[in-house]
Amino acid sequence: MSAAPRSNSHDAYFRHVMGRPADASSELRGVLPKDVAARVDWDGLELQPGSFVSKHLRSRYSDLLFRTRLDGHDAYLYLLIEHQSRSDPLMPLRMLDYLVNIWNHYVRQHPDTRTLPAVVPLVVHSNHTGRRWKAPTELTELIDLDPTTREALDPYLPRFRFLLDDVAALDLPALCARDLTPAARVMLALHKIVPGNTHLGVDLLPLIEDLHAILDGPGGTDEFQCVASYILIVGDTQQADLQPLIDRLGPRAKEAIVTTAERLRAEGRAEGRAEGRANALIDLLTSKFGPIPARIADTIHTADPTQVRTWTVRVLTATTLDEVFA
Repeated sequence: MSAAPRSNSHDAYFRHVMGRPADASSELRGVLPKDVAARVDWDGLELQPGSFVSKHLRSRYSDLLFRTRLDGHDAYLYLLIEHQSRSDPLMPLRMLDYLVNIWNHYVRQHPDTRTLPAVVPLVVHSNHTGRRWKAPTELTELIDLDPTTREALDPYLPRFRFLLDDVAALDLPALCARDLTPAARVMLALHKIVPGNTHLGVDLLPLIEDLHAILDGPGGTDEFQCVASYILIVGDTQQADLQPLIDRLGPRAKEAIVTTAERLRAEGRAEGRAEGRANALIDLLTSKFGPIPARIADTIHTADPTQVRTWTVRVLTATTLDEVFA
């Protein structure tokens, strides 16, 4: 399985689960300081459209922004999950950039405002390696100063820190014991144990009650198919080796897994054809214009087939790259 589908699966599964206010609030409530959590209007949590993560980083991060009220004032909760196995040493700067973008977006929507809403930032560090977060969580830690100068400049250094939920540092029993919705608990657990795993039929058994709850809850089989898609795309366990899990979950789960596997095989064939067309276009461009920038290759690989065909036709008459992509 290529890295791109796996990265897309991390993003899609995270957004599917944490985009629901009830599932997101179960994660946020447990991480926010208790006196802050008690002031949040959890019933008023509203998912906002869009992403503040740049396109070229979306294989490593996924983000969600929720609007709510904090002690009666407009406020936002910003949730970002890191999919990569290593801590990002510049995460405080990255998060500050995202928050500034959120505030700028707010000002554009409220041009007469004289104040800014609170934005509470949370980074969820989740990976299958078990490596703890070792990077800074505060912006001042990134500023390269000797101790004496740092003390002298202290009143003028920017103060910014994000909340960190280091899921990667938790073992599976500790994660299963957290007060989360079944869907949120399963999603975070799967981020830990599925990538590259060849024996998920056994390793997923501690989640059996949560998986039953997903099967029997709103969405039922459709919701379970989202779980199955992530398992089959990101894990390396063969469908037959999931039998211990299927035996415990019953015929509905078996049907969902079989249906999902068949759909993924069909999608894989279609993606293979699309990948072939994208690679053919890149070869044509390289032959005519020389090596192309990585950003253009990324654009081609993420474009829909109709757009790729349009660009391919343009190559025949174009004299520059700009003419192809105009």
